[in-house]
Amino acid sequence: MPADMPADQFAMFPKGRPGRGSAGEMTRPIASIPAALSPDSSLSAAISAFHGHMIRQGFSENTIKAFQADLRLFTRYMAANRAIGSIGQVDLAQFLTWMRADRGVPCSPKTYARRLTTLKVFFAWLAEAGFIPADPAAPLIHERPSTPLPQLLYDEQVNALLSTTRDLLWAARPDARPYLLVSLVLQTGIKKSECMDIKLEHIDLSNPQAPVLYIRYADPRRTRKERKLALGPGFTPVYRQYLREYAPKETLFECTARNLEYVLEDMAKLAEILGGVSFEQLRWTCAVRDYRNGMPADQLRQKLGLSSISWRETLPKIQTLAQPAL
Repeated sequence: MPADMPADQFAMFPKGRPGRGSAGEMTRPIASIPAALSPDSSLSAAISAFHGHMIRQGFSENTIKAFQADLRLFTRYMAANRAIGSIGQVDLAQFLTWMRADRGVPCSPKTYARRLTTLKVFFAWLAEAGFIPADPAAPLIHERPSTPLPQLLYDEQVNALLSTTRDLLWAARPDARPYLLVSLVLQTGIKKSECMDIKLEHIDLSNPQAPVLYIRYADPRRTRKERKLALGPGFTPVYRQYLREYAPKETLFECTARNLEYVLEDMAKLAEILGGVSFEQLRWTCAVRDYRNGMPADQLRQKLGLSSISWRETLPKIQTLAQPAL
């Protein structure tokens, strides 16, 4: 994407925006406001209130499940009736030592890092809300596990892939789907699941020179991930050709996700890209190219639909991949 892309080409919906139910009615996440906690409140009561907080803040379902599982383990170690105000840094350090060395159950570096993140987020919320006087998890050192960098497409591979799929637009038997798919994900960085959920009504061609894609979620808890993404003027003619060829009725891609993965595999072979091409590669390639082109970090986070928590791990990888070779 060009470095001078205006910030208003996409934007997250306002935080309070309700989601849409199956019949189109407006709905809101259901999570009651917890009763005020105090330093004398039990750990179990605080965890229950934190669950409601995560729902209201739009945490993903997977994050909520992981955090709840981590806190259940912490409760078993600490005792459910332990007063939250009595839990200090030493208690947390002892729990982490027990979990890593004394529990008798293997704890991978990635799992350890996530559980430490859970404690930091949980106690930071308690402190910021005034339920406890200070955050005992703040001083804990967060050791991030070393994970492999994601695979990207090199610039010449991107050009080869786009050229190969573009040629199919004017082949003896034209096929617009490969180019539409590749260019869409490369430009927007959307996930495979988001790609599969695109409905025709989510694409706005009111201005053919500035088409727009709306990423929607049926689950009210995930409406914070909804966003508006610019597609560029080149999208419109390809999209119209695709509609003529495939005549979709409701969703953009009326096939399985595996079918689209086969499309990417076939196009990688035609473009002579060793190792193939995946949705994840296209998403990461989009992110790194946008970062190199000067897109502000928080704007890129919103474009990718990531939470602040996920962004802590994602941004350093993008920055590393965007750096010039040593």
